[in-house]
Amino acid sequence: MSGMANILGQTSGSGGTMLVLVGLGALVVGVVATLVAVRLMGGRLVAQSRAEANRLIESAKSEASNEAQRVRMDAEKEVLERSRAFEKEMDGSRTELREQERRLTKREDVLDRKMDTLGVKEEQLSKEADRLRTLEQKLKMRDEELERLIERQTDELTNVAQMSREDAKELLLQRIEEEVRHDAAHLTRRITEEAEEGAKEKAREITIQAIQRFAADIVSESTVRTVPIPSDDMKGRIIGREGRNIRAIEKATGVDIIVDDTPGVIVVSCFDKVRQAIAAEALTKLISDGRVHPARIEEVVAQVQKEVAEAITKFGRDAVLETNLRGVHPKISEAMGKLHYRTSYGQNVLRHSIEVAFISQVIADQLGLDGAVARRCGFLHDIGKAMDHEVEGGHPKIGMDFAKQFGEKDPVLNAIGGHHADIPSTSFYTPIVMAADALSGARPGARRESLERYIKRLEQLQEIALDQEGVVEAYAIQAGREVRVMVDAKRIGDDEAYLIAKRVADRVADEMTFPGEIKVTVLRETRAIEIAR
Repeated sequence: MSGMANILGQTSGSGGTMLVLVGLGALVVGVVATLVAVRLMGGRLVAQSRAEANRLIESAKSEASNEAQRVRMDAEKEVLERSRAFEKEMDGSRTELREQERRLTKREDVLDRKMDTLGVKEEQLSKEADRLRTLEQKLKMRDEELERLIERQTDELTNVAQMSREDAKELLLQRIEEEVRHDAAHLTRRITEEAEEGAKEKAREITIQAIQRFAADIVSESTVRTVPIPSDDMKGRIIGREGRNIRAIEKATGVDIIVDDTPGVIVVSCFDKVRQAIAAEALTKLISDGRVHPARIEEVVAQVQKEVAEAITKFGRDAVLETNLRGVHPKISEAMGKLHYRTSYGQNVLRHSIEVAFISQVIADQLGLDGAVARRCGFLHDIGKAMDHEVEGGHPKIGMDFAKQFGEKDPVLNAIGGHHADIPSTSFYTPIVMAADALSGARPGARRESLERYIKRLEQLQEIALDQEGVVEAYAIQAGREVRVMVDAKRIGDDEAYLIAKRVADRVADEMTFPGEIKVTVLRETRAIEIAR
């Protein structure tokens, strides 16, 4: 063991350095090899990293290029869409501008035409004004000349007759008035005689035959206006507590109930004769029943309205059958039935219409015309009176419009609208109906208006017209349906004549009570009279 140690000791002493050197060399070789290996591996990694980096860069560049291209395409698309929208908006604006320009051009053309028209009218007005000024000067000169002539003649007449200026003027006016009146009367008589000479005999023959061949019963009944009551106690019950019953009756029937101190009666006032009949009949039933309260009033009024409606239908149907008319519309038949409750100066209008129908037929037969058409015209001539309280205007026009709605033909329509000469006659049947209407109303006993009341109404109409300044004469004609007013042509001009007509019409409407309409006709006539010796 000690020998071994010595050997090792020797060895370690001489070869230790070698071992160290060998170890160091191996270490250096290992380090170098390691460095070489590391460098080789690092180069390879660097190359791989560079390749990856280049690949990533290329990929990024490709994606960036694609994204840029996509963004560019989106931008181009958006720009294109906005461009299209802008173009569309511009097209709309251009279209609107063109339309506005067209309208403005059209307005400009219209304004140009109006300006041309106004220029022409202005020129015409200027010429007319010049003509009027010239005419005014001539008239002024003529007036002055006439005044001088009148003054000279008046002075001469005064000197000759030794009269004052006022006396001479009055004498001259009286002489002129007498001459004018004489000439007018002579002319009127001559024209009348010539017109009547050929027609008088034939008219008399036809009229007599018509009257002789038709003799109908005339029911000249007046519409009920008063309702008798048995006692003042019943009058109080009709009035009701605080007037509620009478208000209920007025509301349900549309009439005015007048309860005054007159014993034994209640007055029913209403222009509509049908409503008046309903109210009177309802009051009669309430008084007979003895139960008067709002609920009962409504029940009775409804019942009476139904009964009156049925009666109207029956009256109209019976009248159509009696006159033997065909193809009459139910509405026309119903309207004629309402005339049963309408009276004209005490004459029942439905019976009057039937009478006029048959008289018209007889006259038409004598003249060789169609009797059936004349009978239809006569029967329907007063149909407007069935609704003239509801519609504005006279009953001829109202009736003509109503009949036209339900298919009546021209001869019938003209007879309805023209039987009071409101419109010109277009057929022979219209004057026939006018004659038959006059015959039916003028027959003694047909109408019950007293002569005194009738004359008083005509006098009042004439007095209203004569109160106007410048009115010379006034005549009430056509049974008071028209007033003709003659004015002094020297004092009243054309424009003033219209004013006088309006003032007379307004006063008649305010101061008088009358059915239908009253026509006011103002006549202004200038007469030039010269005597040849």
